[in-house]
Order: sequence, then C-alpha cells, then structure tokens
Amino acid sequence: MRVGRETQGRKGKGVTVISGLPLSPDALDQLATQLKKRCGSGGTVREGLIEIQGDHRDVLVAELNRLGWAAKRSGG
Repeated sequence: MRVGRETQGRKGKGVTVISGLPLSPDALDQLATQLKKRCGSGGTVREGLIEIQGDHRDVLVAELNRLGWAAKRSGG
C-alpha cells in the first residue's frame, strides 16, 4: 500500500492518495471516513483509491500502520 501526494488535474490543490488497498467498495468507504476524521479534512473514494484533501502523508501512514496495514510513503 502506498501513500502519496498528487496535484495533477486539481488546479494546483494537493491531495493525499492511498493506493493498493484490497478492499470492497463499502470497506473502502468506511476506511476513508475514518481517515478523513483523523485528518480533519474532506476527501473521496475514486476508482479504488482513497483521496484526502491536503498533505497528510505522515499522519495517514502512522494511522494505517496502527490499524495493521503495511503502508509506505511514496513520492518526495
């Protein structure tokens, strides 16, 4: 599982993208809701990816590792 940051196609606004989650769409929605609350930020689930508004890579990697997922930070 990778946690990275993207700005492409978002008018310069950055989002944190979590990819590589082998979950059903309902489970992805539940996890996304939990992570958005943890970051205090909005976001969405799109095409099997969780997108959280803003740069929350460190917080999300720590939270996913705490939940038992092997998450790694990707990108710069």
